[in-house]
Amino acid sequence: MSSSTPYGGDQPLVLVVDDDDKSLKLARDLLRADGIRTIEATGGTEAVGLAAQTLPDVILLDLQLPDMDGIQVVRELKARDSTSRIPVVALTATRIGGDDDWLRAAGFTACIEKPFDTRDFPGRVRGYAARANP
Repeated sequence: MSSSTPYGGDQPLVLVVDDDDKSLKLARDLLRADGIRTIEATGGTEAVGLAAQTLPDVILLDLQLPDMDGIQVVRELKARDSTSRIPVVALTATRIGGDDDWLRAAGFTACIEKPFDTRDFPGRVRGYAARANP
């Protein structure tokens, strides 16, 4: 786990969960460049623990992790009182193509497909954080 807090507490805190180092670094760096605070996890068990400990504004969650799949992680998060209201956005290389009803049924708020548009990525993530914290 690593974290960054160079910005004020009024900036969203995003938990980025991905076992692919390049994807994790890209998401983290884009968010931090936009002033968004980040923490990172590379596995599902670690993500659940960090989410409960830090209560991020948004969780970006890869669907394929080494220890748990994203569906298991989101179900675990939604089953806990402390993390049940945190928006969880699937961040995946799996082609969803607009048919994300199964993701929403599992507990995800939305889906961002990789590769994502680096220009609008921070704004999209801020939008999910704003909806969680009106």
